[in-house]
Amino acid sequence: MTKRVLLVEDEPNIVESLTFLLERSGFEVMPEGNGQVALDRAIEDPPDVMILDVMLPELDGFEILRRLRADPRSRSLPVLMLTAKGQREDRETALGGGANLFITKPFSNAEVIGAVSRLAGEAEE
Repeated sequence: MTKRVLLVEDEPNIVESLTFLLERSGFEVMPEGNGQVALDRAIEDPPDVMILDVMLPELDGFEILRRLRADPRSRSLPVLMLTAKGQREDRETALGGGANLFITKPFSNAEVIGAVSRLAGEAEE
């Protein structure tokens, strides 16, 4: 069965390139640029993996992550934080808040595909 990836990113160029790369790798991509809508979607119909930016409209990625981990329906959802906010404290906030992986922009395509593939595999277990 095709693994579903909720791509929470508000930068159109990144959405376009990641959608292309992920679909080419066999994933179904569900892009969402609004933090609150993405959170609702993740809880109501959990994907196999979420790629989550930090800087988003309405709710930032750290708040989305906090709420996902507080809700039993989404507590174990694999989350890859993908952000331009690469300071150590941002990484610590993300990983301490329950992100499975943290990758900074600019990123390598292979690194993101590999990370999503690993997280999708973890979701099966």
